[in-house]
Parts: sequence; structure tokens; C-alpha cells
Amino acid sequence: MVYKSPSGEEFHGKIGRTVSESTPWWPESRLPKAAPNVVVIVLDDTGFAHFGCYGSTIETPNVNDLAAKGLRFTSFHTTSICSPSRACLMTGRNHHAVGMRSISNFDTGYPNMRGAITRSAATLAEILRDNGYATFAAGKWHLAPMAECTAAGPYHNWPLQRGFDRYYGFLQGETDQFHPELTSDNHFIDPPGRYADGYHVSEDIVDRSIRMIRDSKSLVPERPFFLYLAFGATHSPHQSPRQYLEKYRGRFDAGWDAAREEWLARQKRMGIVPANTLLAPHNPGVKPWKELSHKERMFAARLQEAFAAMLDHTDEQIGRLIRFLTELELLDDTLLIVISDNGASQEGGASGVLDEMRYFNGMREDLDAAVARLDDIGGPNSHSNIPWGWAQAGNTPLKWYKQNTHGGGVRDPLIVHWPARLGAPGQVRHQFCHAIDLAPTVMDLVGIKPPEVVAGVPQMPIHGVSLAPALTDPNAPTSRDTQYFEQGGHRGIWHKGWKAVTHHKSGVPFDDDQWELYHLDEDFSECIDLAKDQPARLKEMIDLWWSEAERHGVLPLDDRTVSLLFRAAMRPGLPTAREHFVFYPPISHIVADACPPAARGWTMTVDVDHPRDGDGALVSRGSINSGFVLYIKQSRLHFDYNCFHDHTLVAATAPLTAGRHKLEVRVMRVEQKSAEVRVLVDDDLVGEGRIPDLLRILSSTGMDLGRSLSPVNGDYDAPFVYPGRIHKVVVDLASGGPYPREVAAQSRAAMTRQ
Repeated sequence: MVYKSPSGEEFHGKIGRTVSESTPWWPESRLPKAAPNVVVIVLDDTGFAHFGCYGSTIETPNVNDLAAKGLRFTSFHTTSICSPSRACLMTGRNHHAVGMRSISNFDTGYPNMRGAITRSAATLAEILRDNGYATFAAGKWHLAPMAECTAAGPYHNWPLQRGFDRYYGFLQGETDQFHPELTSDNHFIDPPGRYADGYHVSEDIVDRSIRMIRDSKSLVPERPFFLYLAFGATHSPHQSPRQYLEKYRGRFDAGWDAAREEWLARQKRMGIVPANTLLAPHNPGVKPWKELSHKERMFAARLQEAFAAMLDHTDEQIGRLIRFLTELELLDDTLLIVISDNGASQEGGASGVLDEMRYFNGMREDLDAAVARLDDIGGPNSHSNIPWGWAQAGNTPLKWYKQNTHGGGVRDPLIVHWPARLGAPGQVRHQFCHAIDLAPTVMDLVGIKPPEVVAGVPQMPIHGVSLAPALTDPNAPTSRDTQYFEQGGHRGIWHKGWKAVTHHKSGVPFDDDQWELYHLDEDFSECIDLAKDQPARLKEMIDLWWSEAERHGVLPLDDRTVSLLFRAAMRPGLPTAREHFVFYPPISHIVADACPPAARGWTMTVDVDHPRDGDGALVSRGSINSGFVLYIKQSRLHFDYNCFHDHTLVAATAPLTAGRHKLEVRVMRVEQKSAEVRVLVDDDLVGEGRIPDLLRILSSTGMDLGRSLSPVNGDYDAPFVYPGRIHKVVVDLASGGPYPREVAAQSRAAMTRQ
């Protein structure tokens, strides 16, 4: 007879009045038998050609070695942008269906864009943990609504609540590599090192990954682990140690046209692309390299050097992890997957940028000023991104970029390394596959069936299929015949070797989009448009797209730009659902999406007990590249607004006396994008100035009170902790709506230049 405890737990022993009359029993171990470890490494904004083993001349020896001992896929596809691709990878379902049609900063009010993965689509981590795996995540998350990523939570979409036992990394879509906003498990922490000491976040997350694995295997070696390692690289900012930057000096002076030709030739020799593959023409806005001025070439080449240095440095961190797994004799029993989440980024614009926030503010780079600061690129004083020409080179031989549904946005590298279970190592696979296929592949290879219920929630069907047959058979047929694409109104559909695709312009009726038709099995780079030759096939493909869109929750189509969507959700209970903010320091770091908006002017009041000779930062928002800071130095109150190293500094002439004070900053928008600044102490005006450009999106770095973890100017060294007591900080936004009309219009124009 099976005994049930009061909790309902089954007990197969015997329960008597005393221990001597009873028989103990223990449930079977949840540790899976003979299951491999699983490591998934995700890079960001790394194009189809960027790895050396996919054609480029950038040095990636460790990734190349994984490819030489594993398999490279040439028809792996993503969603063309980060959060949706990661949602597909984690769940095995399409991104719209799980509520992640775009990045997790957005919530449009429709089921396909909530900024979080629905509970009816359990993550791979949840499933593996329920089957006995230790689960670790390190690096970028970007799968929770960013307005929820504060010390106030809610935490239910953070890594530990979505299946991971341990987490160390950054919750947002990007971070400064030298001054990251770090989270350990469910709380914010300070970076464990400084740039001056050689700190870099890519090294840090690999150190933490190694530590988590070492702990687990030392104490319970029988338990397999799942590591999800998501680098910030090669997303902007492109930052790496100085020696990597110096290594690439002059390597790209021949320009992107020469690189594209060389990289395509290498791809053909490697068998990555067919011998008849055409090189896609320049994307609109990309000039031939020879037509650029000397300064334009200098700037563009230096930006590409920073990109290459960052990728090279990241490859070395992957190598450190591989060497560790080898040292512990774990590598041979580890299924290791390396991917990029989308193609190379277009967010550097036509010329490239020293600071990517310029792109999101609709501002072009001042070339003369940029060339004067070439040596800043790749270091802490830049937040750089490459120009369109180098991004298209990274996507060789394809057209368009990240955000688009042409090959340059959705066709990405995939390497699978598990020599014990693969066919001949070093081979190439050409089967069509998608990010939704990775979770079912992992479950298939470790011997797990997709669960019907997880944590009491019935699960939606898995959309992807296992790639396991292709691991051993290069001729294994593709297990499905259709995959749709949609991102920001750009659309596409693959069906039995054919692809229909459209490049959408924001604000243009969707019915007016010009659809293109390609036979991908014969035209790798989407260069031969057959739309006019085969109108019947094209119509069938478009009709199929609408059918798939309805089935997977793609509708309603939404092409609104960053100017309308790049806001934290305004649901009650979230940090930004107000115009009056009151903070009671000391509190944890505040991420950018939870900060009071800084686009339309504000009044900030700080109530302090000031000690004698007490210097330090009171309120710091942003970084050395853009932001503002209110601080005390040499006993004088200072306010600095940093617009991409153009500083508006207001300093009080008289020192601040010891005692209780009300310190106030008033930022008042006046005309165009400018604003007047007034600084007051106890209601007395002590300084004023004028900000030429009040930015719509100030920085991707958030806010600190009572210190400055990321310096905003060179007047102090971080963290510059204030020794006095801050009773509270009050921020009141100016009236007049979230964003001025002229700023929104400029941003729309910037986003539609593509």
C-alpha cells in the first residue's frame, strides 16, 4: 500500500508507530543518467561572415577550433534582433507567440509584445532544471521588461525565476564593458574591478561561469550543468583592452569593398557559400570606399578596428572557458553551441558613431570632431558602432542588416561542438534551421520530451524541430518546410527553398510594400529577384505569410519607431508610471528604463545633511559619454550635462556650508532642443547655463544616488561616494507630454533613413 503524507507526497516505505516498526524510503534521484552538459554561447550583432571560420580576416582562433572539431551551419536563421531571437532560442517557439516581437524594453499593449516570455512557453532552463540539471546564466539577459529590472522588481521575469539556479550579468540590452551595471542572482552589485585595473565585463562573466561550474562539479559531479553564456560583444559599445585595439591598427585601411571581396572568396573556399554566390550590391546609403574622403576613411577604419578587437577579445574569453572545460575533462561530454542573435548592426548609421546614442537621437556624427578623437575609439571614452559599409561587410555576401528580414538581418553563424555525437568533424551543414530549433535539439540530444505542463501551466506546442539528424547525416532532410519572419514591419517567409521578403518603410501602408522573391537554394545572397517572373508563386508566398502571421500571433502589424516605443511600460506599479518621483537613498542602482525621463525638462531637489568638507556625487545619470551629474567638489555644488563630451557645467561660486540644505536643479526646455539650467541652494540662485541639445534618449546607463559608479566627467574618480546624508531626492517632470513633437519627428526621420 502506498502511503501519502499530509502534503500529498507518495511514500513507498512503511510507517509504523515507531522507527523500529517502520521502513524508510527515498525517491529516485532526479539526476539524469549519461546526460551531457550543455553550453550555449550567444554573441550579439555578430554578422554571418564575422568569425574567421565563416570568412572574415578577424582573428577568432578559439571559435575556429570549435568549428574544426564540430559543425558549421550555413542556413541558420534568427529574428533579426536580440530579445526575440533569445526568446526563440530559450523556448523553441516563435517570438510573437511568446510575447516578444521586439526588444524587452517595449510593451505595445498587444499579446505579441509584452517584453516578457509567456508562462505557457517554459524556457529551456526551466525544463532542464526540472530534469535534474544545474542551470547557470551569465552575461546579457534582456528577456524581462526593463521597467521591471529594478531593486523593486517584480522579479518573475528575471533569470532565477525563469529556470536558472544562478545568474551573473547585466539585465539590459547593452552595457559599458568597463563600467557595467551588474546583477548577481536577484540583486545589483558593484563591478569587482575598474578600467584602470584592467577590468572588462567579458572576462568577468567567464570568470563567474567557471566558478559556478567548478562549484557544481566539485560538490555534485554526477549532476550535468546547463550554462547560458551571453556576451555583450559585439553589440555597441565596442570596447576592449588596449592591446587588442593596437593589434588591428591599419588592418582595415583597404576598406569595406576589398574586405567583402576577400571574405566572399574565403567563404567559397571553405564551402560556406556555393561557388556561384553573388556579392549583394551596396545597401542604400553605403558608398564605395574609394568615394569616401580621407577623414571618412580614417574614422570608418578605426571604428572597424574597435569592432574586430572586441570580437578577438571575446574569442579569447571563449578559449579560456574551453581550456577550463578541457582541464576538468568535461569538454568531450559537453554539447556546446555558438550562435549570434542577429546580423551586424545598422545602428552606427552611414558614417559610424563615436556614441551610439547619437543614432537614437537622430544626430549625425561631426566628422572633424570624431577624427580629433580617434584614439578614444574602443576605450572608455567612446560608445562606438561601425558604419553601414562595415556592417554589410560583416554580413557578407548578404544584403541589409540587423532589424531587417533580408539575409543580412536573419542569417547568422551556428556552430555545434560535440565530437562524440557528430559525424566527421569540420563539416558544413546547409539545412535550413532557425533559433526555434535549438531548444528541441537540446532536449532531443539529452533525452527529454517537451513537457505538456510546467509549474502547473499548460504549455503551447513547440514550433521548432530537432536538428539531431543533421548532426550525423549531411544529407538529412530539413524537418519542416515553412518559417515566417517579421520585425518592425519588415516581413519575409521561407518555404521549401524559396523566400519572399519585403523591406518596409515606416509610415508607408503595408499593402504598398514591394515584395521580392528569391530561390534561396540557388541564390544564397538574395540577388536575383524573381518576383516579376513568377507572380503566381509570389502571391502564394505572400498568402502563406499572412496565414502564418495569424497562426503565430504576429498581428497587428506595427511599424512604430523608437520615438514612440522606447519607453518603459506605463502600467501602474512600475517605476516610470508617474511624473513625480521620490527616492530615499541609499538605494540600489536604477536602470535607464526606470529613471525619470530626461527629454522634456525636470526639476530635481536634493535634501541633504552636508558635512564639513564633504565632496561626492549626489545624483549621477549616464556615463562619461553622455549623461548628467550633480556633485560637490572642493565644497562647491556643480551640475554637469554631458552631451557626447560637449559639457554644460554650472558651478556655484560660494562653498556649501555644513548643515541641512535644499539643493535644486531646474532644467527648462526653451526652443528647438535647447534648455536653460538653474542651480539653487536653499532657493537662492547660485549658477545658471544653457544646454544646446537636451537629448531624447540620454544614455543606456542608469542612475546612482550618493555616488557615481560610472563617471560623467573627468572632474572626479568613480565611485566618488558622498559622505553626507541624503534624506531624499525628488524629481518632477515638466508638463507637456512624454516627448516634444520635434524630437519625435527627428527620431522618426533618423530611423527611416535606413
